[in-house]
Amino acid sequence: MTVRDLNSDQFVLLEFKDHIAGPQNVLANNWTASTSVCNWIGVSCGILHKRVIALNLTSMNLRGTIPSHIGNLSFLLSLDLSSNHFYGHLPKELGQLHRLRILQLSYNRLNGEIPSWLGNLQRVRSLKMKNNYFTGTIPETLVNTSSLEILNLAFNQLSGQVPSSIFKISFLKIIDLSSNSLSGSLPNHMCQHLPKLEGLYLSWNELSGNIPFGMGKCNNLKNLSLSRNQFMGIIPRSIGNLTRLQELYLGFNNLEAIKGLTGQIPTSIFNISSLKAINLSNNSLSGSLPNNMCQHLPKLEGLYLSLNELSGNIPFGMGKCNNLKNLSLSCNQLTGIIPRSIGNLTRLWELYLGFNNLKGSASDHEWSFLSSLTNCRNLSTIDVSRNPLSGVLPTSIGNLSKSLQYFYASNCELQGIIPMEIGNLTNLLLLHLRYNKLSGLIPASIGGMRNLQGLRLSSNKLGGTMSESLCGLERLCEMYLGLNKLHGSIPSCLGNITSLRYLYLDSNKLSSAIPSTLWNLKDILEIDLSSNHLYNSHAIDVGNLRSLLKLNLSRNLLTGDILSTFGGLQTLVSLDLSNNILHGHIPESFDGLVSLEFLDLCNNNLSGVIPKSLEKLLYLKYFNVSFNRLEGEIPSKGCFSNFSSTSFMKNYALCGPPRLLVPPCKNDIHKNSQMIILHAFRYGLPTI
Repeated sequence: MTVRDLNSDQFVLLEFKDHIAGPQNVLANNWTASTSVCNWIGVSCGILHKRVIALNLTSMNLRGTIPSHIGNLSFLLSLDLSSNHFYGHLPKELGQLHRLRILQLSYNRLNGEIPSWLGNLQRVRSLKMKNNYFTGTIPETLVNTSSLEILNLAFNQLSGQVPSSIFKISFLKIIDLSSNSLSGSLPNHMCQHLPKLEGLYLSWNELSGNIPFGMGKCNNLKNLSLSRNQFMGIIPRSIGNLTRLQELYLGFNNLEAIKGLTGQIPTSIFNISSLKAINLSNNSLSGSLPNNMCQHLPKLEGLYLSLNELSGNIPFGMGKCNNLKNLSLSCNQLTGIIPRSIGNLTRLWELYLGFNNLKGSASDHEWSFLSSLTNCRNLSTIDVSRNPLSGVLPTSIGNLSKSLQYFYASNCELQGIIPMEIGNLTNLLLLHLRYNKLSGLIPASIGGMRNLQGLRLSSNKLGGTMSESLCGLERLCEMYLGLNKLHGSIPSCLGNITSLRYLYLDSNKLSSAIPSTLWNLKDILEIDLSSNHLYNSHAIDVGNLRSLLKLNLSRNLLTGDILSTFGGLQTLVSLDLSNNILHGHIPESFDGLVSLEFLDLCNNNLSGVIPKSLEKLLYLKYFNVSFNRLEGEIPSKGCFSNFSSTSFMKNYALCGPPRLLVPPCKNDIHKNSQMIILHAFRYGLPTI
């Protein structure tokens, strides 16, 4: 009988093999009738009866449907088909596997509804079906799986409410239903029958209502994740009773029409000594943080409270969170100074304090907190933007961590110079100091920051010439130096920075020929050299800039013709050549600017007619050729039906319809005269 049963198992698995395919035919070559089924890859048999008790084919890149025959493996305890490419519905015959303890089908392409027959698997302990395409609701019959310890249905397309019966399965340790479209509220007494629950993951759903006040009765809870839902109301104080909690995620419940969680953060939360991560960001929480909040948080590694309405000072005791790696308090209403004690967080990786109302110390003109951060040797990000800190950058900025990659200090009312020591930050990727009052020169040492990808120094009072050392930034993607007092020439070597995508030198006092090398940056997306004293030694040829989205050369001293090569810029969205001394005709090739939305050629010496072919520009919303020497009929079809008289005013001899405040065209007058004569003959002659 054992031989017959074993042959039966073999038959089932051979049928299973016929339904699937693998890239290397592993099963086809190994699962053969000539060898014992117990020796097949992925198959385990029982010691006594030699029946198949486990089938583990995880991560074998298998493809196909799960056949119904697998329901005949009556001694099966574990079925693991995860991380493959199985698709289709689950066969109902799987409900016959009454001995099954483990069912793992995650990371496949299975679809259909979660079948109600799963309730027949009364001995199953682990049910994992995450990352598939299951739809519909979660069946109430799951309550029959009374031995269930792990339920993971995350990353599917499930909808409807979470069945309250699930919260009555007393053996449950993990419930993961995150990243679905589940709605409704959670029952207040959900923890009453869950004495062993360690992880509750319901993030990325559409759950609403209040966080249950009875949540504190899940005494063994270690991970609570309810982020990115629509919860509102206050955070229950009872959460402070979860003395084993390690991760608390309640962030991002603030939607457009919902304020999310409100009220103060319960101080009891800061007494849970096991906590490693607290994320309450993007809600409407108010009040201040207790000064001794770190006293009972020795294991805390991440504190995320940004995008709330918190007020008061940053606690001076913050430096006692010795293990803190990520501190995010940005986008609140915090006041006072940034305490030097933050420098005691020697394991800190990321510091986000931007968009608050923090100020510098009245007795300390330099940013002393920045000097204290030199103790944080693992620091990768500093963001203090949008705070009225004032003061100057200390020379100690060069002593910050060599691992620093991002430094944001825009809109901080900074004064003084940029210290040359900043060049020591050789691993920096982004340097943002925009909208300050910085003066002096751009330090040549910045050119040694070979890894820099973004340099944003616009809207300051920086002067002097542009150093050729900037050309050493061979990985630079963004250069924003506009709205300063730079003078002299644009270094021609900027054309060698092939990684450059955004170049903004607008509103300075630059006075040189535009280097022709700039027109070789074939992958650049935006160029703005407007409001300078730049000129061109020969006609500007932009034919190589096939990816260009925006070009602004307005308010300069450009002369000569506009070349027809402009028409090849099919990706161009905005072109501004206004307020120059350009002459010649508007090229007919402009009809090739098929993506163009903005075109300004006003205040030049352009002559000839407006090409009728421009009517083809379907996306053109703004058009201005005023104050030129254009003549002839204004096009009337396509986008031109939306333009007003201001687009064409003060030209030489343009004509068109009366609404554009220009004279009628002569051919229209001639047509009108012919019509009058025709009417005279048609009606007047018979009368006579």
